[in-house]
Amino acid sequence: MPWLQVRIAITPEQAETYEDALLALGAVSVTFMDAEDQPIFEPDLGTTPLWSHTHLLALFEADTDLDKLPAQLELMTGKPAPESMVERIEDQDWERSWMANFQPMRFGQRLWIVPSWHEAPEPDAVNLLLDPGLAFGTGTHPTTALCLEWLDSQDLHGCDLLDFGCGSGILAIAGLLLGARQAIGTDIDPQALEASRDNAGRNGIAAVQFPLYLPADLPPGQADVLVANILAGPLVSLAGQITGLVRSGGRLALSGILAEQAEEVCAAYRSSFDLDPVAEKDGWIRITGKRR
Repeated sequence: MPWLQVRIAITPEQAETYEDALLALGAVSVTFMDAEDQPIFEPDLGTTPLWSHTHLLALFEADTDLDKLPAQLELMTGKPAPESMVERIEDQDWERSWMANFQPMRFGQRLWIVPSWHEAPEPDAVNLLLDPGLAFGTGTHPTTALCLEWLDSQDLHGCDLLDFGCGSGILAIAGLLLGARQAIGTDIDPQALEASRDNAGRNGIAAVQFPLYLPADLPPGQADVLVANILAGPLVSLAGQITGLVRSGGRLALSGILAEQAEEVCAAYRSSFDLDPVAEKDGWIRITGKRR
């Protein structure tokens, strides 16, 4: 069944008002998207930020009469209706269309991330099976790619690895498939731990190889390799804790850092680590080093 999609240009302050109005007028869904190229980084706790130039997309059934929609919005909001556009969206197999967008991706020399429904391009390579999702990381973001490429370049055999802020578990699982003896994952989000557990099972990794903890439950100990793909703010504020989790001579990889944040993060770790030159991809950077 085809659909009618209404696209309205709004400001963040208008979002809730027009979302409620459109749902009241029969929209089956309302979503928001960036009208330009304005990524939002590190929002304040408790906030749900929107871009300064936002498009609201409202989906209506195909037989809906939308000619009176601007007048109805003015009546409900008490303000002139924003600029809008109506377009017809043809029906399709949305699941297959979504799946087609995700193809196997190679990182470094040995490692592939392969959607679980797809054939591995190189069956003898290190293939990590993953169902792409929105919340926790699939390898498509530059920060994840930077970490995966670094892991592929390391000799991990016999190492104990710690994935600090594990999300989907993609980095820890990659480390295990690349030869790590054990990987520990920790995250503040219980849903992330569940996603990590599911992805580990999909890749034949036993729970004993990949124990998962909330930060408060993390057992004492130090890792040979620590990866943390989170954000610059937490990396700086938690530098003491993260440093203490890496043994002498151990290796560190940090990402989730914008290029302009690199020096601040480096400064937080420079006293304890011999840092390598930073690596950059699409405006994001990776910091690596060895603990003294």
